[in-house]
Amino acid sequence: MITEKCLAKGSAPPGPVPKGHIRLFSMRFCPFAQRARLVLNVKGIKHEIINIHLKEKPDWFLEKNPLGLVPTLETEAGEVVSESSITCDYLDEVYPQKKLLPSTPFGKAQQKMMLEHFSKVTPYFYKITLAKKDGEDISGPVIELEEKFVRMDKDLVKKKTKFFGGDSITMIDYMMWPWFERLEAFDLKHLLDSTPELKKWYISMWEDPAVKVSSSSTENHKAFLKSAFIDGKPDYDFGL
Repeated sequence: MITEKCLAKGSAPPGPVPKGHIRLFSMRFCPFAQRARLVLNVKGIKHEIINIHLKEKPDWFLEKNPLGLVPTLETEAGEVVSESSITCDYLDEVYPQKKLLPSTPFGKAQQKMMLEHFSKVTPYFYKITLAKKDGEDISGPVIELEEKFVRMDKDLVKKKTKFFGGDSITMIDYMMWPWFERLEAFDLKHLLDSTPELKKWYISMWEDPAVKVSSSSTENHKAFLKSAFIDGKPDYDFGL
């Protein structure tokens, strides 16, 4: 079950979580929520998705998560889990099929360190977009983002693996992917030309079934980004 159109203030609250399922409160174009959708899909977890209007959040959603953030998980027992990396770690622990996190404490720590580094990368996408809108010189932040990509490229060279956690996709790859899916929409895909290993990773990620299922087209991403960052009126239901 999925509510494609987002639910806003004044909407009726959903009923109980269906038996044998977990509920995800999401937003179709949110990269953080996409992280949780990727994990749900790759693990084959039975779930339903309810999309939330993030500018006009329903009161019943704020009762479940006062911060009003997506992704938010709700279990059959009424337990609520939020924050993207926490929801994904929770899903990996509760649903042991196809484990995405390493089994060793050091392996898990390595992925958390990589994720902490990547959290410093994501703001550049929006910083560059807003600078463009205001007619500012974007050369500085673009160079800085490219330097971040070069560091990631060197990490792959050093590891000598196809993905950041090894030769198969693991949690860290899914945690980083949503922003790379939007590279073309941000007009930043050309930065991969100077990072050959990262470019190979990008191409390999597109081949993953869970990535394909969770993805949106570049055209849709561009339209949403324009509505949110250029027009200032995010169209959460674009294309529906």
